[in-house]
Amino acid sequence: MSQANTPNDIQAYMQQVGKQAKAASRQLAAVNTGDKNNALLAIYDELLSAKDDILAANQIDMDNGRKNNLESALLDRLELTDSRFDGMLQGLKDVANLPDPIGEVTDMTFRPSGIQLGKMRVPLGVVGMIYESRPNVTLEAASLALKSGNAIILRGGSEAFESNQAIARCIMQGLQKAGLPEHGVQVLSTTDRAAVGELITMTDYVDVIVPRGGKGLIERISRDARVPVIKHLDGNCHTYIDADADPEIAIKVSVNAKTQRYGTCNTMETLLVDTAIADSLLPKIATAIVEADNAMQLRVDTQAKAILANESALTDHLSDATDEDWDTEYLAPILAVKVVSGLDEAIEHINTHGSHHTDVIITNNYTKSQCFLREVDSSSVMINASSRFADGFEYGLGAEIGISTDKIHARGPVGLEGLTSQKWIVYGHGEVRG
Repeated sequence: MSQANTPNDIQAYMQQVGKQAKAASRQLAAVNTGDKNNALLAIYDELLSAKDDILAANQIDMDNGRKNNLESALLDRLELTDSRFDGMLQGLKDVANLPDPIGEVTDMTFRPSGIQLGKMRVPLGVVGMIYESRPNVTLEAASLALKSGNAIILRGGSEAFESNQAIARCIMQGLQKAGLPEHGVQVLSTTDRAAVGELITMTDYVDVIVPRGGKGLIERISRDARVPVIKHLDGNCHTYIDADADPEIAIKVSVNAKTQRYGTCNTMETLLVDTAIADSLLPKIATAIVEADNAMQLRVDTQAKAILANESALTDHLSDATDEDWDTEYLAPILAVKVVSGLDEAIEHINTHGSHHTDVIITNNYTKSQCFLREVDSSSVMINASSRFADGFEYGLGAEIGISTDKIHARGPVGLEGLTSQKWIVYGHGEVRG
């Protein structure tokens, strides 16, 4: 369908998309595992054949992004390199190899009345997803939706329009070849923002909305949606270096968590260091992070500044932290640094200023690590590992449709199971209630 250009066109277009998705979702709910996997592998073949076309489309988006002065973090998310393309295809294969959750029956039990009951896992129905920049999300979301028996409506950012359309063509061709409903995955062909307003209020057709992007986007969706939302607002992730930390692990993990990639929600934004080891270890960590990226800015509290000010290699990288820094997701070579009095202050700081996304403790003290796991109120809590592991691929989900910091339905990386629900099933033998 060609792009809609007027409000009436948009409304009519979105109604048609919604009706098509609802019809497709009913068909997909009944598709067996083999047929779903065949469709995913057919899409894989289409993508592999169209690799050059997809990368060329991505280059158009990258060129347009530079012309439009797109932020470096968004450009990083937008770019499809050879390795990212290969990773995208591997993620698709991984989803095909995952166990199919649909139809799984659990908790079967007999009641005194004679009935037998349990729970069956079922699709949510129609998923609407709104996301920015990353074209690989188009494929990740589509594959997870299909494997879990859901239809999905995808609205990517205008900056990735050409990339998303190229990927969408491959998905549609794969579905057609596998004999599955082609409207099981629909990538919107309009960049008009009015389409988002329609999508998040189509309660007759859409069962859940997943926004994935900047804080402004997710705040708007959360505020205006009439459809239930699975979301996280931002990724203000912390690494706490405990007094009982292994110095080598502390340095290695901190450098990776901050510098491996900036434009992701699981990148470390605040480093907390126990005062007991700050004098000896903080300069080594800070120096290693700056050596990994000479553009790094360290926004430090008073104690950290006093410790680091004598390090000549760090002088030009230091500035005073403000209250705002403790609450900021930078998505850039900027790191907030604070010295804390111990575990309790670290946990209090994280629970007060964090985004409940992913937080890490570096320690060899078992008791402290378990306290951290119990008391830090985040969707992922880690011991002696980089926060960069907090995503669906690394968690063995094959891919993820997003990360949720809410506590209802799904929390953390949302994979196949997060796109399902359960219904009660009852087996009877003619029992009646007295």
